[in-house]
Amino acid sequence: MQRLPPGRWQDPVNRTLKELLSNSAVERVWNRDPALWKTEPDHQREIAQRLGWLTVAGAMRKQVGEMAAFHDELSAAGTQNVVLCGMGGSSLCPEVLRLTFGSAPGSPRLWVLDSTDPTLISRVAAHAVPERSLYLISSKSGGTIEVDSLFRFFYGRAEQKLGTKAGSAFAAVTDPGTGLDKLARERGFRHVFVNPPDIGGRYSALSLFGLAPAAMMGLDVARLLDRAEAMAKACAASAKPDANPGLRLGATLGAMATSGRDKLTLLASPRLSGLGLWIEQLIAESTGKEGKGIVPVAGEPLVEPDRYGSDRFFVYSRLEGDDNEQLDHLVAGLEAAGQAVATLPLADPYDLAGEFFRWEFATAIAGAALGIDPFDQPNVQESKDNTGRLLTVYREKGSLPVEEPDLVDGDLKLYGTGESSLPAALAEFLMRGGPGDYVAVMAYLDMAEPEGRALEALRLRLLEQTGLATTLGYGPRFLHSTGQLHKGGPNTGLFLQITAGDKVKLPIPGQPYDFATLKAAQALGDRQALRQHGRRVLSVDLGPDPLLGLAHLAEALG
Repeated sequence: MQRLPPGRWQDPVNRTLKELLSNSAVERVWNRDPALWKTEPDHQREIAQRLGWLTVAGAMRKQVGEMAAFHDELSAAGTQNVVLCGMGGSSLCPEVLRLTFGSAPGSPRLWVLDSTDPTLISRVAAHAVPERSLYLISSKSGGTIEVDSLFRFFYGRAEQKLGTKAGSAFAAVTDPGTGLDKLARERGFRHVFVNPPDIGGRYSALSLFGLAPAAMMGLDVARLLDRAEAMAKACAASAKPDANPGLRLGATLGAMATSGRDKLTLLASPRLSGLGLWIEQLIAESTGKEGKGIVPVAGEPLVEPDRYGSDRFFVYSRLEGDDNEQLDHLVAGLEAAGQAVATLPLADPYDLAGEFFRWEFATAIAGAALGIDPFDQPNVQESKDNTGRLLTVYREKGSLPVEEPDLVDGDLKLYGTGESSLPAALAEFLMRGGPGDYVAVMAYLDMAEPEGRALEALRLRLLEQTGLATTLGYGPRFLHSTGQLHKGGPNTGLFLQITAGDKVKLPIPGQPYDFATLKAAQALGDRQALRQHGRRVLSVDLGPDPLLGLAHLAEALG
């Protein structure tokens, strides 16, 4: 049974709950009534096409056999790797499952590629050779630039090794009739999983976008669906409001956000460490718009309870039997310090499927409480358009536009400062923040160690110095996640963009630019979009050695 914040936190929650119940919110969600969220016809048409997640778990029962048969086919063929190429809702649920379960014995290893970083792509490609791998191209629209670029790269490698049989190394998950659907059939992909079209990407965890990769890893998909349907039943319109987990969590999210506790700080048992990535996208992209939004804080380094501000709402996903001693102690300290804390218990890892539904339902309820449309993403396209425009310049001129740095310190170049030294620039940037703000580190770097450790250390230093909530996103992954919140949500973010030179040059077949150029265009395009929205942005290019540059940056923070 979930445990929500007690005592004084119940008053705002009960007020929000009362408003939702008077508005028949639960019944209207299940009746797929778009007017619960918006009255404008355009919004309503969009919403009406995005509510299939409510019943998709039941619909997926019919395709369990198809997924199991494909797993057996891969195992029989000796397939050692499945490389999922996708972004946002197409990649984050499989990434959570990969981190939580790993692959079953005798099943292929799953790799999730949601990056344009050439070093990372090269490393995966070195492990996952075409003769022993399946490349799973996963995209709802079929036209995402990152996914298209990854397909071109891996298909080119497959052609070199397999010739006319290159398509046999590929499978796809997409909506019916997309360009990817047609491409897959033309190129002779091994299999095409056609997903129900009435589900938005970030609500697609319990559809083929999440379940097909789960099956390839050897997970028990029927068991996952059992847990999902049990949670859906608990959230049904017939359930008593006090016992409806999705309603209660959604009302609490809405109440905390409107009470100033809009920094949803996600804590999770060690084995569930990846869950925050998925919740982060769901919450940020669903609520971050119209100047409103809940700021999800996932994977933040832990500090003592008295170091957290009064803008936090903590949610602890606690897996029974995991090594929970440190988090249990922290949560007890947070509660004693008067912080708002909710605990969501999981009996075993398969309860993740129930959590996917709980959070989806709660997010829909929170959207109603906040008066926003939780199913659109109006600002995501801005960075994509900027990237497209910059790549057009590259096609015409052979280079991206050059922005002169405002400050050079050794190999580091800074953009967006008027200071004359690196320590002064960082200090001035952080002084722009105040109570209720947060610091977003946006790193266009390789996700692997040791860069990851250096970024976590930098994040901890920022938290300790400012007392503000901190987020860390890797580009371009976060563009399909928190990027919507950054530009459409409240203007409470301090955005520290970190880039670096790329030593690996990795061509994209059929394009005049390589992955390094694409990544650079995405970083510059997002920086421009943030500036257009009047956001506080400091961009730091680390130069040719990211680790050395990060050390220099950390030293300058003091």
